[in-house]
Order: sequence, then structure tokens, then C-alpha cells
Amino acid sequence: MEDLTPRKEDLEPIEIASRDEISALQLARMKQSLAHAYENVPHYRASFDAAGVHPDDLQSLEDLAKFPFTVKGDLRANYPFGMFAVPREQVLRVHASSGTTGQPTVVGYTRDDLDMWAGVVARCLRASGLRPGDVLHNAYGYGLFTGGLGVHGGAEKLGLTTVPISGGMTQRQVRLIEDFGATGMTVTPSYALSIIDEYAAQGRDPRQSPLKVGIFGAEPWTNAMRLEIEEAFDMHAVDIYGLSEVIGPGVANECVETKDGLHIWEDHFYPEIIDPQTGEVLPDGEMGELVFTSLTKQAFPIIRYRTRDLTRLLPGTARSMRRMEKVTGRSDDMIILRGVNVFPTQIEEQLMTVASLAPHFQLELNRVGHKDEMRVKVETLPDTVELGDMAGKELAAKVKQVVGISVKVDVDAPGGVARSQGKAVRIVDNRPKE
Repeated sequence: MEDLTPRKEDLEPIEIASRDEISALQLARMKQSLAHAYENVPHYRASFDAAGVHPDDLQSLEDLAKFPFTVKGDLRANYPFGMFAVPREQVLRVHASSGTTGQPTVVGYTRDDLDMWAGVVARCLRASGLRPGDVLHNAYGYGLFTGGLGVHGGAEKLGLTTVPISGGMTQRQVRLIEDFGATGMTVTPSYALSIIDEYAAQGRDPRQSPLKVGIFGAEPWTNAMRLEIEEAFDMHAVDIYGLSEVIGPGVANECVETKDGLHIWEDHFYPEIIDPQTGEVLPDGEMGELVFTSLTKQAFPIIRYRTRDLTRLLPGTARSMRRMEKVTGRSDDMIILRGVNVFPTQIEEQLMTVASLAPHFQLELNRVGHKDEMRVKVETLPDTVELGDMAGKELAAKVKQVVGISVKVDVDAPGGVARSQGKAVRIVDNRPKE
């Protein structure tokens, strides 16, 4: 793989500033953001007042812990524009969640917000190893989902040639990567696996593709998956993180030269880690739930937003800003099976160690009698179909030994597991609703 380490002179000064400089900037911006939210968003005025705090109470970064959390339910309760801090006429763009599990959550952006968003995404793409003039194959979904347009704005700001293909039509994805000479690809990791499958179906070798780096996000994925993708394409695979409530993609990104966790752009987004049960702020290095406060957003400031993503904060390495470890899962994606906490990424890690199985999987939860059971649906590689039964037993044994639960493994022929054209549906819960 090519050395894509960016030149120091290409970095913004804040990326390699001292911690004292970063903290001073954060405190000044946090005071402004809290005041902006309190003065312009009725929800924040009411929640701050109910908690007995005022923006003037913030005298240090640690004082943020005095302020109440924001949760997704608050956004839904203020649908559609109740969380906006500027008149609707100043909002140039809105994005929204699908609303499949309830009221959609709506976010908005002023002109300055869109410029800031493009700036942090451009940082991400540069940290990933892309340079002005590279060709970016952007297979994140366009539309109300923030992925496609969010990456697009940053790509144009960095000076990339952007191919806005969005998701789906996998045959055409492969053709355009090859025909347009894409050097970078942005896509969910699960859909990247589908693209690898399509290369094989077309008789093409992905290792001969023009791709130098893939930038993957929108769902948890393991380092084992990273190695699988890197080996398949002979390219770097790095992680990008974001969520629409905070800005969209571009909150944090791995640096291609280290791949040791995602540097958070702390000049715009202030992170905390809390105990998901008590809400207590935990010290750096402790595992817990990630919480974000926006420092520079105008239309949609967000204060202490509980992301439900589980990770830990670590010191900076390639950049001065702190890193977040790869997200291991979401607290609301955690499966409690017979008293054991299980995340889909734990199953994926074991699947990746079974040589004759493909990396596609889905977990099905059922209730048999009074007990819950998990079925792991997997598939063989094209040339290992005859090893399916043995591979299924091997996977079940590894899950039992490492994760600590007994599972049933269903091994299908190649193509038997449902493919993703965006975020993967990892869990199918058939248990009766309580």
C-alpha cells in the first residue's frame, strides 16, 4: 500500500496546537454555544432552568457536567423545527432521520454551518490520505441522510473530483470505480463487502483497482474487517465518525499514518464519556457512552447529546486532539442474551477468524419456550461450500469460548445472507414484545 501520510504544512495549525491552546478555544466557544442555545431554543431554556443552571455558570470545561443531557426523544418532541436556534428562513438545508422507529429527528444548517461542515469533512478526507485532484467515489446515500451530501461538501472543499453515485446498483459501482479511476471510496463497511463480491462476479481483481484508500463509517466495524478489506483491495481502510444530531459525517476520523483511533475535531465538537447507567462523567481511558456538545453550530446547537455509542477517549497521536477508540457498539444495539451482554461486533470478530466463511452475517433472536436463543446466519466462500457444517461448528465453539454464549449457526451457500446497500441490518429480533 502507498504511503499517504499528509505533509505537516498541509495541516491546519489547530490540528497540531498545544492542549492548552485547544482547551482555551473550547472554553470560549462553549460559553458562546451554551448562551446561544439558552437564548434561542425554548427547550434548552426550560431544561437549563429546571436543572438550576445558567450559561454564566460555566467557568471551566469541567463545569459542563452541571448541565442536562439532550436525548433523541427531546429532538422528536420538538419536531420539526423546535430545536432550531435561528429563524427558519436562515436555514439553508435540513436533513432528517428516516423515522422508522418513531418521529423523525430533523437537523438544520445555516450557510456558516455548511461551510464549517465542509471544512471538518475536508480534514477527514485529508487525514485519510486524499489530496486535491484525487477522484472520490462517494457511495454514501444522498438525500435526507447526512452521509452523501455531507461527504460531498467536504470533498469539493478539499478539491477532489467527486463521483456522487450514492448506494445501490452495485454492478455500476464497480464499473465507475474502474472507468473513472477512483483513488478514494466513501461507503459503509458492509456495502464495501458487497462491492468486493461484485468484483469477483465480474471476474475482476479488486487488488488491481485504482483505489488507494477507503473511508468507512455509519456502522460499527472491527479491525478484523479492516484487514479483510485492505487485503481484498490492497488499499488503506480508515474509519470516519459522525451522526446527524451533531453535524453528520466529519466529527472524527482516523489518520492514515497511524490507524489507531479517530481524532475528534475538538475545536468544533466537545466530547465526554459517561457511565450509561448513572450519567457520571468518566475520566479519559474509561469505557462508556459518548456525549457531544457542539461549539460552533448556529442553526442547531446541541448540548451534551447522548449518542448511545460506546467507546473511550485517548490522548492524541498523529494530531493534538484526543482520539476516540473504534466504536464497539451502541448501548441500544446491545443484546442481553441469558444475562450476557453481546454486541454484533463480537460475533463479527469471531466470524473473521473462520477461514472458510465469508464476512457477511446476520443475527436472529428468537424465544423458544421461556428462553431466548440467537441464530447466527452466515455463508461459505464460493470454494469452501463443502466445509460449511464444519465451519459452522467452529464458529459456534469460538463464540461460546470467547463471548460466553451458546448460539446456533446456520450456514448458507454463497449469497445466502441478505446484502446491505447502506447500513447493514445486523439484528433481526423475532422475540415477542414485552
